Amino acid sequence: MAAERRPSALKRALVPIVSSRAGSWYFLNVANPIDRRLIPATRGRLSLAPGMPLLVMENRGARSGALRRTPLLYARDGDDIVLIASNGGNPRHPAWFHNVRANPDVKLFLRGRTGRYRARIVEGAEHERLWLIATELNPGYDI
Repeated sequence: MAAERRPSALKRALVPIVSSRAGSWYFLNVANPIDRRLIPATRGRLSLAPGMPLLVMENRGARSGALRRTPLLYARDGDDIVLIASNGGNPRHPAWFHNVRANPDVKLFLRGRTGRYRARIVEGAEHERLWLIATELNPGYDI
């Protein structure tokens, strides 16, 4: 169970930063444009978010059909990869969420597990269980 795992000291130190508005701004406006190229190029070994589980998701635009790459914080639930459509705490879902809903076949670039996946949106009790895992990873989701 996720609650039994103790985060590393680095991760515990980064959580307040990542959870803040300034931290969200940094990741959305500075780190993301670089990480969308850096993570795939280094097979997930390098990122501007050291100590944080970050991947790059490649998917097709809902209307344009163009390939998009988006760096995202992720959690694990057993063998599953959990992505949270938080949009930096904004009330609207991020664009990638709408793209994935329209085109659920995605490619994920992360350390040790790059490949093609089929995304799905969770609901009900499964959503609540995964939300607990997500807020353990980043308490800023619950603000």
